Amino acid sequence: MKLWQKNIDVDKDIEQFTVGKDREMDMYLVKSDIIGSIAHVKMLESIGLLTKEELAALLVELREIYRTAVEGSFIIEEEVEDVHSQIELLLTRKLGDAGKKIHSGRSRNDQILLDMKLFTRNAIRLLTDEVSALIDTLLKQSERFKNILMPGYTHLQIAMPSSFGLWFGAYSESLTDDLQLLLAAYRICNRNPLGSAAGYGSSFPLNRQMTTDLLGFDSMNYNVVYAQMGRGKMERTVGYALAGIAATIAKLAFDACLYSSQNFGFISLPSEFTTGSSIMPHKKNPDVFELTRAKCNRIQNIPQQITLISNNLPSGYFRDLQIIKEIFLPSFEELSDCIQMTRLSLENITVNEHILDDEKYTLIFSTEKVNQLTKQGVPFRDAYRQVGMEIEEGKFTANKTVNHTHEGSIGNLCNDRIAAMRDETVAQFGFDKTVAAEKKLIDEQYGN
Repeated sequence: MKLWQKNIDVDKDIEQFTVGKDREMDMYLVKSDIIGSIAHVKMLESIGLLTKEELAALLVELREIYRTAVEGSFIIEEEVEDVHSQIELLLTRKLGDAGKKIHSGRSRNDQILLDMKLFTRNAIRLLTDEVSALIDTLLKQSERFKNILMPGYTHLQIAMPSSFGLWFGAYSESLTDDLQLLLAAYRICNRNPLGSAAGYGSSFPLNRQMTTDLLGFDSMNYNVVYAQMGRGKMERTVGYALAGIAATIAKLAFDACLYSSQNFGFISLPSEFTTGSSIMPHKKNPDVFELTRAKCNRIQNIPQQITLISNNLPSGYFRDLQIIKEIFLPSFEELSDCIQMTRLSLENITVNEHILDDEKYTLIFSTEKVNQLTKQGVPFRDAYRQVGMEIEEGKFTANKTVNHTHEGSIGNLCNDRIAAMRDETVAQFGFDKTVAAEKKLIDEQYGN
């Protein structure tokens, strides 16, 4: 029996099509649904829709169901539509009428809105930790190899001296900026939609501020119609933040593939980090970076997919929005895998310390010579022309000593400032508040 079913059985093919992958996707949301339900029943008791005894019994059973979710034994039964129905079914089997009361003042519409937000803010917390750890690895490698020079490129032509300190450090700062976008997305996510019901509120005297506080949200989505309009918007907004992180990692992966090829020979991976060929015995392929690049490119498509599903829908709920879960929920795991593999690879990378000994890189020092002449009093444009003529006539000689001192240059990486920016951004998320709120809902005993 479905929560909404009356006296007509749905055609089996129609049912299979409309349920789709909901059971599979809803397994991501089990713990979130339980935590939301605990807050909701506490609020229902406070406004007189549950007795203290009913609340006490419901809390015991909800926490027991949560335990099964943590242990991995929770399932959504074949004849049950979704996670909301399964949890209500388990409570009704155990507690009878008390289990049937928990849906008062609530729709599956605001339940899924809430579940998605609770899941997402926790996923963002874990993702922030992983990105922060990758930034640490990049900064560590930047400091370790800060004195090792490498060629910089424009148009894939050798351009000016760079360094591994700059290369690693650039990606640490890029990810720090990506955390700023993730922070903005988190603030949109961390608002409570519970109590908006089907998008038009309820005649019950719901205490939405109470559930907002219990769940550790920064605020509620105040307008109930807008709360429902947030379905898809939150996922798209967070998707843009995931895409930003993925874009940085994809670029790094492309660099790593390029630099590890024999034509460049700037870096190499341990043999155990590479794969071979079925017919070419010499091959050591950087598949880990190639797959990272491909997966991160796919993640960058998430906001576009969500947009195409939701952009021509008016206000109110539509079943189209169900499909967004299939795009959005697994994306955190995929991005997490890419981050972990990138971090592991970078920690074990070998750097070529003698790249610029090759004469083909001599000309990258031409700008250095122009600058030296300029410091000696030659007008810059004349110095530029002089060095250019030396190159054309084959008379150019390079001084390979590089002395860059300004902020963010080879000799002044500002890695400490990048780390401080990262720390300041991470602190603004305020994860302690949400973690404490959820832990209290799961751990506290009723009445304490």
